[in-house]
Amino acid sequence: MLEGSNDPSYTTPDDAMRAAADAGAVLHMITGAWVSQTTRAIAMLRIPDHLAAGAETAEDVAKRAASEPRATYRLMRAAASLGLLGYEGDRRFGLTGRGQLLRSDVPGSLRALALIQTAHAHWQSWEHFPDAVRQGGSQTKAALGMDLFEYFALPENAEEAALFAAAMGDLSGLVSQGAVAIVDTGGVSTVVDVGGAHGDFVLGLMRANPQLRGQVLDLPHVVEGARREAAKAGLSDRFTAVAGDFLEEVPAADLYLLKMIMHDWDDERCVTILRNCRSAAGPGGRALVVEMVIGEIGKPDFSTRVDMNMLNVTRGMERDVDEYDALFAASGWRRTATDPAGGGYSILQLEAV
Repeated sequence: MLEGSNDPSYTTPDDAMRAAADAGAVLHMITGAWVSQTTRAIAMLRIPDHLAAGAETAEDVAKRAASEPRATYRLMRAAASLGLLGYEGDRRFGLTGRGQLLRSDVPGSLRALALIQTAHAHWQSWEHFPDAVRQGGSQTKAALGMDLFEYFALPENAEEAALFAAAMGDLSGLVSQGAVAIVDTGGVSTVVDVGGAHGDFVLGLMRANPQLRGQVLDLPHVVEGARREAAKAGLSDRFTAVAGDFLEEVPAADLYLLKMIMHDWDDERCVTILRNCRSAAGPGGRALVVEMVIGEIGKPDFSTRVDMNMLNVTRGMERDVDEYDALFAASGWRRTATDPAGGGYSILQLEAV
């Protein structure tokens, strides 16, 4: 095949091998939804939980999962090919490191994320993705009749909303340990976790600093979960959960946490959120923005894949550092440092100007 040609034909064995490799790679991309649903089934049937004590046969797992034995074997065989399970012979499967991440109630679990990304709201919206590109915006209204957060606020969707909150909490756990180690809360008396869901980030900072008082500001259907988490951590005496809308106003504080908030919104609303924080900030106010930051174009970059989800499902986007700096400059903040926080996330440290 001639260099630079768009003709997929080949004339040498090397050309044929490259063409076959390209076809295999594209087939993996095309069938990515099958991988997502296989992962969902493994998580939903709690197969990693059933294997937590050691390897089991597919038949034994099927009894515990209340599933059909042969189909369960086929599912577990597919999961082994994905590296989620390990095959130990005689129809026995055990957990791999990847499979451990689909257990429930373990540090670093991604089970809730696997389930919410394949649940009704997200899955139905992806059918409309080409229209998101044509129109330049979210397709949740086309799929659901409303935007994502309106959908989660409905009582009949409470279970899915709770799963979303749990998934966001698990993602927060990927960055919290690194963030707590990086963030200096000396001289800070009050910190507000803006849109903080169950408060994983602020509660981590409160554990590290016994003098710190923390708040979560989030929607009414979310804040009770934050109160429960604070009570479980023994931090209720220094913690409050406030129901409100960060697009309207935020409580006064010395430090604001905006973890995975900016990427949910367009530029105008991001500036509004940041300005609300800036207006309420005390003297020497600071803010921490925790987000994925898009790197060099053309390099493997998971954040660009996340950006496609944001385009399709929310009003937001992932951004590069220049785009973030423009938002900060428009809202009264200046970036003073950028630190890796783990899980592909960065901490953008801001000070009021």
